Amino acid sequence: MFQHIHPYEPFFPEGATKLIVGTLPPPRFTTGALNEKDVDFCYGSSNGLLWPVLDRIFELGLKYETTHAAAEQRRQFLTSKGIGVCDIVQRCERDKIDASDLGMQNIVLRDMVGYLQQYPKIDTLIFMGGNSKNGPEYFFRRHLKTYDLSLEVVSGEVPRIHQVTIAGRIVRTISLTAPSGSANRAIGSMPLYKDLKAKDPKFNTIDFRVMQYREFFI
Repeated sequence: MFQHIHPYEPFFPEGATKLIVGTLPPPRFTTGALNEKDVDFCYGSSNGLLWPVLDRIFELGLKYETTHAAAEQRRQFLTSKGIGVCDIVQRCERDKIDASDLGMQNIVLRDMVGYLQQYPKIDTLIFMGGNSKNGPEYFFRRHLKTYDLSLEVVSGEVPRIHQVTIAGRIVRTISLTAPSGSANRAIGSMPLYKDLKAKDPKFNTIDFRVMQYREFFI
């Protein structure tokens, strides 16, 4: 049984108001077997799309390599925008060594409510995926139950928006389309994507994420 442990501590820049929330990076980040295009930082997988999308939105000119400079670029950007990163899964076990959310077993969650109590300026959680089993929203709902809390619907349209009151303040959650290749099929089935693709055949799934993410990151 593979022990999949999150390799990064939560990143909370001073004054952060938004928090990116996913599950776990691929197992190679736990073992340290990164490839030359991985970045040794949150969402640094060469297969992931979060940083390429943010790179396009903010014209960051990011490096995609396993260097301190590449990781520091990302830290500085997040700090400048008041955005933290705190994936909700601390550790899990796997029979098969892959990055599948569904393959996670014996899952240990981080105390997200505790962090939100500790950092009172954070009012927005940006989930890297929705409420499918073992996704970040799914786990957050499960975690809230331990505090006798639950999410209230603000908007049922994709990306779905919810809210919950924690420590006397309203915290909003936005469930973005996951920045992984596996989510491309779901994007392709969306009526909005089909409509945009029909109008512009060059429009692709990364363009769709750029359009969707821009509203909530800027």
